[in-house]
Amino acid sequence: MAHEPLTQEEVLLEGFLALDTPEGFRAELIEGEIVVTPPPDGDHEDYINRMMKQVIRRSKTDMDFSGNKGLKLASGGGCPRDHAIPDGTFAPAELRLYRGADSWMPCAGVAMVLEVTSTRPRADREAKRRCYARGGIPLYLLVDRETAQITLFSAPEGDDYRQHCTLPFGKPLTLPEPFAIELDTTDFL
Repeated sequence: MAHEPLTQEEVLLEGFLALDTPEGFRAELIEGEIVVTPPPDGDHEDYINRMMKQVIRRSKTDMDFSGNKGLKLASGGGCPRDHAIPDGTFAPAELRLYRGADSWMPCAGVAMVLEVTSTRPRADREAKRRCYARGGIPLYLLVDRETAQITLFSAPEGDDYRQHCTLPFGKPLTLPEPFAIELDTTDFL
């Protein structure tokens, strides 16, 4: 029985899904490029911890949090489906999105993703922003250590977010519904 030959995109996706990365490393497929990231430094994790605690403790809606949850997102530009691993993923607790989810789950129901810049800040600022917008994730929170700023992207449409608010560390950033809180960034300085 003859089989149809695999497309270049299918070969890339199959190769990506079969990767065996070293312990602590994570691999993502972002806009047709396989990106392998080393374990983060302590400051990176501290920013995530500070954001996660504020959101969980103060949000109007009870939120679940997952660190490093694999998300399958819509692809762009003829590339295979993007597979991103945000530093943090927030979803309303009532949805129980993480219970029984595969390693790579659909992004439907995710309320916000969080990224803290690390070894590839440009990817977080640009490529991942486009991936999350294509996935229809309502909010993308970017903590940019290099520029000492925090940015909230909202209103996804196509390959990007139509709105964003960027503030320097030390200024409070308002998260809209379903969170309805002000994030305190004074201890980011």
